[in-house]
This record gives sequence, structure tokens and C-alpha cells, in this order.
Amino acid sequence: MKQNKYDDNQFFNAYKEMARSVNGLEAAGEWHVFQALLPDLAGKSVLDLGCGFGWHCLYAREQQASSVVGIDISENMLHKAREMTTDPAVTYKQMPVEDIDFPNDSFDVVISSLAFHYVDDFAALCKKVFNLLKPGGSFIFSAEHPIFTSRNDQNWHYDEEGNIMHWPIDDYQSEGVRNTSFLTDNVIKYHRTVATYMNNVIDAGFMIKAVREPEPSELMLESVQGMKDELRRPMFLIISAVK
Repeated sequence: MKQNKYDDNQFFNAYKEMARSVNGLEAAGEWHVFQALLPDLAGKSVLDLGCGFGWHCLYAREQQASSVVGIDISENMLHKAREMTTDPAVTYKQMPVEDIDFPNDSFDVVISSLAFHYVDDFAALCKKVFNLLKPGGSFIFSAEHPIFTSRNDQNWHYDEEGNIMHWPIDDYQSEGVRNTSFLTDNVIKYHRTVATYMNNVIDAGFMIKAVREPEPSELMLESVQGMKDELRRPMFLIISAVK
């Protein structure tokens, strides 16, 4: 059974108060890098895996995508997403991203933001994405960086006075389940190395075009308290590939 923390009311109530939930893409620290990797979306059919509130779906339509499908496991997330648009070219479907089942060559672009570290069998999902993309189609996704997910305790190491000392890394090569705390306890994530992310994409048949470990934008560094600490370790991994 795939975990669905976003339909846990305690978790969801905390999540919807996060800056990126309230203010959308511009409040997402990695968006400026993710956005730069996107192809021209005009006239394209787009699939968003783990679409959440649908911010990326709305952006795709703003860029004149012909149709957008958003997939998410959470009823709460999709309820909010549907409240935010009446655009008939945007469709939302409730299902785990691992269970997608579209005909081959259905989409021009597949995107995903911070969903794949919740997926157990990433290799199998990459093969599904490859099949449902049209030839020349683009696959761009972000995930929590493996440096971030290597330990169950995904937090800084502090001194006795509460000052950040460093970001600890351990068990990096030991891939698999991590029982973490994010907004609430018992949040299941799946750790895999950078090499595994890249090789799963390559083995599915894709050609990798870019790999990014984004730093916060200059605006965020200046305006968001604590953001300069994000320069000390990568929090996100972004990969752009083409079929």
C-alpha cells in the first residue's frame, strides 16, 4: 500500500501553510532552475506526476500547453487544485504516480516536482514515462537530493547552543526506505543515490540533457531567513532528459 500522508489532516494542514503552498512556484526555492530546463510548452500535451495543488499545471497552460493532466494520490491536494481552475484543458486524476496507465506516445512533456523520493520502484516508473512520451518528448523532474535523504533523521547537526554545525551524511550507498519526519512523524521516503537516479533514467531509454543541484535564487537568499544555509548542501536534484 502506497503511503498517502497528504490525506492525513494533521499533515495536510501543516503542508498547506508552507510558503510554496500559499504563494506557488515563485516561493519554491528550486523553481528558477526547474523553469529554465522546461522546453517550449506551447501546443504541447503535458503530464504532471505528483501535481499537488496544480501550480505546474497552471504554469503549463499559461505557456499555452494544449492540454495538461495532473496526477496525485491525494484527494486533499486535488480538491485544492480543482478549486484553483475551471480550465477545461486541465484534467486532474487521483492515483499513485506509479499506477499511471496511458497509451504509448500520449504526451509531449512529462514533469514532476518533488514526488519521486516517495516512489519505491523508480526504474519501473521511468520505463512507463518513456513509453507514454512521444519521440523527442521531454522528461524533467526534481526530487529531494540523495545527500538530503540518506539518513532517517533529515536535519542539520547543531552544537549545544543551537547553532548549525554541518549536514550529516550516512548510509549513502544503502538505498531503500527512510522513515523520516516532515511536518509529522512516520513519513516514508525512498533513498537512492545520484547515480541510481541517472542510470534508471538512462536504462529506460532516455538521453540525459542536464543535471542540476539548484541553489536558492539571489532574491530568496536576500529575503528569506535561513536560506543562506541552503548553500551548504544541495536539497534538490533536478534531471532533464529526452526520449
